[in-house]
Amino acid sequence: MFKPRLIHALIITCAVTACRKPASNQAVATSEIPSLVKIGENNFSPSDFADSYEKNKSATDSSKTLSPEEYLPLYTDLKIKVLQAKNEGRDTTAAFNEEISSYKEQLAKNFLVDKPMVEKLATEAYNRLKQEVRASHILVSVAEDASPADTLQAYRAAIALRGRLEEGSDFGDLASRFSADPSAKTNKGDLGYFTAFQTIYPFETAAYNLSTGKVSQPIRSKTGYHLIKVTDKRNSRGMVQVAHIMIRMDSTATPVQKEVAQKAIQDAYAKLEKGVEWQSVVDEYSTDMQSKRNQGLLPLFGTGQMVPEVEEAAFTLSKPGSYSRPVKTMYGWHIIRLIEKKNIESYANMAPSLRQKVVTDTRGKALDLSNAQRLRKKFKTEEFADALKSVSSLADSSLLTGKWDYAKAVGADWSTTKLFTIEQQPYYAMEFLNEVKRIQKNKQKGSSFELVFKKYYDDYLTAKLAQYERAHLEESSPEFRSLINEIKEGVLLSQVMEQNVWQKSLTDSLGQVRFYEKNKANFPMPERVKASLITAPDTQTINAIKKSLAQSPYKLERKGIELLFAEGINDLSKQQNDELSELFAVMKANPDYLVEIAGYRSASEPESMSASRIKNVVKYLSSKNISLIRIIEKDYGSFRPSTELARNRRISFQFFSNSHKDVEKAYNGGGAENVIISDGYFSKENPLLTNVKWQTGEQIISGNNKALWIKVDAIEPARIKTFMEARGSVINGYQKELEKQWLSQLHERYPVKVNQEELQKIKR
Repeated sequence: MFKPRLIHALIITCAVTACRKPASNQAVATSEIPSLVKIGENNFSPSDFADSYEKNKSATDSSKTLSPEEYLPLYTDLKIKVLQAKNEGRDTTAAFNEEISSYKEQLAKNFLVDKPMVEKLATEAYNRLKQEVRASHILVSVAEDASPADTLQAYRAAIALRGRLEEGSDFGDLASRFSADPSAKTNKGDLGYFTAFQTIYPFETAAYNLSTGKVSQPIRSKTGYHLIKVTDKRNSRGMVQVAHIMIRMDSTATPVQKEVAQKAIQDAYAKLEKGVEWQSVVDEYSTDMQSKRNQGLLPLFGTGQMVPEVEEAAFTLSKPGSYSRPVKTMYGWHIIRLIEKKNIESYANMAPSLRQKVVTDTRGKALDLSNAQRLRKKFKTEEFADALKSVSSLADSSLLTGKWDYAKAVGADWSTTKLFTIEQQPYYAMEFLNEVKRIQKNKQKGSSFELVFKKYYDDYLTAKLAQYERAHLEESSPEFRSLINEIKEGVLLSQVMEQNVWQKSLTDSLGQVRFYEKNKANFPMPERVKASLITAPDTQTINAIKKSLAQSPYKLERKGIELLFAEGINDLSKQQNDELSELFAVMKANPDYLVEIAGYRSASEPESMSASRIKNVVKYLSSKNISLIRIIEKDYGSFRPSTELARNRRISFQFFSNSHKDVEKAYNGGGAENVIISDGYFSKENPLLTNVKWQTGEQIISGNNKALWIKVDAIEPARIKTFMEARGSVINGYQKELEKQWLSQLHERYPVKVNQEELQKIKR
């Protein structure tokens, strides 16, 4: 209804991603650059207008392209507003500069990234995603920042192990005996299948470059040196989407709970084998509430992205709709149903996400290195070796524990000691020492403080180069300079519009009323009926809906979890609390829901047992601020025995609702919108009322596979809207009037002169 602060600003600023070509700055006409338009004492060049025209010629109405002549008044009005903002000094305030600095910081990232390198890594990753590699490894541990001597020792140890492999030693045997990876004791170094992005980049690269059966040279990582043996390569299995029925069972489950869980999954499988619908079995048995709400559906996944047992069961299935036998994992029991399999998408589709991934995973180090080399070539840098040597002598072993302090060196004048210069701009040692003190942290055992200090220096130099590039980006990038100029104008425009139009239109209640009284005829209320209506595919469905609506509250098909208790137990376990948290989430997300809590006990338990179980559940929901008026308690005791003995000691849940919209959702299962239930005022223009007779009473209209029931309670004649009914439209109209009045004043202050000859040259 009302335009937010930055909406108007964006009228003159291009969408960031749309800025593809450099645009000239707002230019003062000289003898070389003619003026297209003069506003007050300010001249604007044809190129500035042309750039603005190209970006905004369809902004007001995307169905029509404005001509340069039609766009010129919009352009001059916007420039006049910005000039007024500048004359008020808005572009010199601390708040303005701070806001623009934040935009620069955000937008500069897109201009500073090494796009060719990112594209190269994204393409490489895509090609690797087409293949899955199975590999084993042996890890020789050494700290990332170890001394050269320790690093060499670890490297030689890795070379020695590789020599033994070349002589015929078994890889798995050596891995279980010598690898520093704890899992190698049991898996003999076997990592299973993986693809791109699932391990560190150097390891991934070595694995993909190796031939099957070959062993790599030592590959360095943060944890040490790896010897990698590729044991198999296969084409990508793509992605798979499955649904599951899950019976949760964690590692703390008692023997009774384990028995109950296994019995439940077997019963669920038996029902599927008898032809019972998947959704029905999910609703009855699955205890994974998150997936249960959507027929057990799980997100798409590929190799290495899911629990191994579920992954293998999923990829083994070949026909959509087929399902597995019960599968046990560390989380419980599952029955897996195949929904679909997808091959790897085209590069065009995956490229945006791949580009994002390559800059955030371990490939980032390759980008950092490339960027550091690029910056050192781009800017003239002079380093002072003697100064660095003196500064480096201050480091000691306390640097490895994050407790280093250079206080002992205060006597030296480090604030005037140059470490390096960038384009003759000096950077001094004291700032670097303060930075090291700030960022130092614990290092791996075996790290060398000399090497750590040198890395801090290299990173500091690279950071200062990057900082220098950002600070001078407007000088080196015409495209970035144009974008920032547009952002500045957008912010200024927003500020003056806020003060002179938007805020006043919202707060000036007397002005709103005057505008309404003067323009009442512009706010008509058409003839309407007050009615209730239902649309559905047929009259039979309408009658069923009316019957449902007559109930209060309405019983939903959606059921909640079922909690099973051991004999004589009424306290909630940790697992049951976790399951109740999911029920609470449903109640919180649906404020019109009521929940019926039904308690049961076995005949051998005390009569109060089922009531006690209900009480504990109610207590839990109350602690989560679920009102008691939304809870219905039903104590069935032992009067409804189940053939499954464990289910005789249970709490079950049934949802109800007082909302017509929930009834509508129930009849629109599967996402369809065949049913509409609504009440209120309706005008003749409403498409649902096309064939309705304009009279009170009930009507049923059917045809074209659609039926409508409507009950008209009253007919309201056409009239003028009251001020409160029209207030939103009034404020919008008042905004336009205020802006028109304000612009009239500005045009007197900043007269506009147009160079028609230059305007005709603008490309249409």
